[in-house]
Amino acid sequence: MGLRGPGAKPVLKTKTPAPLPLFGDAPGGDQVASTGELPLVGETRAERLICWIERLTITSGALAGQPMRLDEWQKDIIRALYETDENGLRFVRTGVISMGRKNGKTGLASALALAHLCGPEAVKRGQVLSAAADRGQASIVFDEMVAFALEQPQLAARLVVRAFNKTVEDAVTGSVYKALSADARKAHGLSPTFAIADEVAQWRDRDLFDALKTGGGAHRESLLLGISTRSPDADNPLEELLRYGASVADGTFPDRTFKSFVWSAPMDADPWVEATWRMANPALGTFRSVEDIRSQAMQAMRVPSQEAAFRAYTLNQPVTSDVRFLRPDDWDACAGEAEAAGPCYCGLDLASGASDLTAFSFYWPETGKLTVKAFLPSELVDVKQSEDHAPYREWLSAGLIEAIPGRAIDRAWLLMWVAQAIEGLDVVAIGLDRWNLKDLEAVADREGISLPLSPVGMGFKDQSPAITAFETVVLQGTLQHGGNPLLRWAVSNAALDTDPAGNRKLSKQRARGRIDPLVASVVAVGLAASEPAEEELFFDVIAL
Repeated sequence: MGLRGPGAKPVLKTKTPAPLPLFGDAPGGDQVASTGELPLVGETRAERLICWIERLTITSGALAGQPMRLDEWQKDIIRALYETDENGLRFVRTGVISMGRKNGKTGLASALALAHLCGPEAVKRGQVLSAAADRGQASIVFDEMVAFALEQPQLAARLVVRAFNKTVEDAVTGSVYKALSADARKAHGLSPTFAIADEVAQWRDRDLFDALKTGGGAHRESLLLGISTRSPDADNPLEELLRYGASVADGTFPDRTFKSFVWSAPMDADPWVEATWRMANPALGTFRSVEDIRSQAMQAMRVPSQEAAFRAYTLNQPVTSDVRFLRPDDWDACAGEAEAAGPCYCGLDLASGASDLTAFSFYWPETGKLTVKAFLPSELVDVKQSEDHAPYREWLSAGLIEAIPGRAIDRAWLLMWVAQAIEGLDVVAIGLDRWNLKDLEAVADREGISLPLSPVGMGFKDQSPAITAFETVVLQGTLQHGGNPLLRWAVSNAALDTDPAGNRKLSKQRARGRIDPLVASVVAVGLAASEPAEEELFFDVIAL
């Protein structure tokens, strides 16, 4: 096997084996025969591929050195992906696999990549790709695939590995493997015969996924395979694919070119019992250790900060794996509707940039109703949608976003909108960052607009009580946000900073994306919580 720079040739320690015969142009053809001396056995194309994979050798873990033996669920995946039509052609073009970590997703994907590079699924001058959120993640498939090949002398003799740029070339077929980071620009001009999209839940958008999919259109049997644990963001590319896969499975959208395979524990399942673990870990009891998961579960039960990671990575639930603000199930439990009645408190989060997202919230503590409106310059909606990786056009059509004329947030226009929006409401106060108060008051005076603006501190001292108040109404189930997808997106993006005293505030630096609608909402709820109760006011008057 060659381990050289650009243009390197295979380095052979033994005589080069003769190039293996091609099947030719028969249906399902252009594939290269097995590199082993024994013929591939099996009545179907999928069974022959399974036979080839099981001749590989496991190179790491407890089973290192042993032949690769596929579990039945892994064979079922291959059978579904490589099912052929009446002409012998494979018709599935896109597949998605999602399960808990350490269940062999990467090993299976790497074996399939090798099969498409120099095995029974290889074609002449094919392109095999693996892509991930960063180059390090993408190279995991590269490392595993090369490790498989090194254990097979006939494969090692024909492959040229260039570790510096994570590529492998097959000297017999002319096929090439490349590892890519999740940058759609790098996929333009490529035409993959087989591509792996690794840990799609970590991708910020689906541009690269779509580029790989459309690039494979030049081949009659291209295959794009996404593998990942789940994402807490409903708009993440993986979650979109899983929803589509579910609609295909239940017959809503018949599509035989798409297959999804999902092992995920329901959110309401008991996370501490083995039956739940099995829902997300199909390899449990074979090469996935029950004892290891049991140990993780015991730690997660005792250490709350580990529960999120256990749910995300072991149970494959759509929750954030790090310490963030609110759990999706707690937030979704407050998706009811409520009446806009009683005193109203509002929050305004002005964009830090002249063209960034701005948000305004309304909160009625008597009923728990919370509504939010966001604002963007009308001429930059598409630009900001691309930059922020958010469906702003969709939310604009749904009335969740207002387009402000021009290329910047016009504060006079915004204040006029606020004045009209609160007309007829019993608005007690409109909270906003005290650093923006004077500028906004100057604009209001110039335009002759009178608003009950109230300064709010955005540091730990002032924000920590507001954060606690917001958490309280969510966890008690008294908040009713109506299932607002804009606000849910902001909540899923949110992260908290904590000072040495344990005070907390929302962090825009550590957030996954924009959180302005959430900031405006926390300000409004915090304002309402800081107001003394009517009984307290009554007794204060009596005391005077």
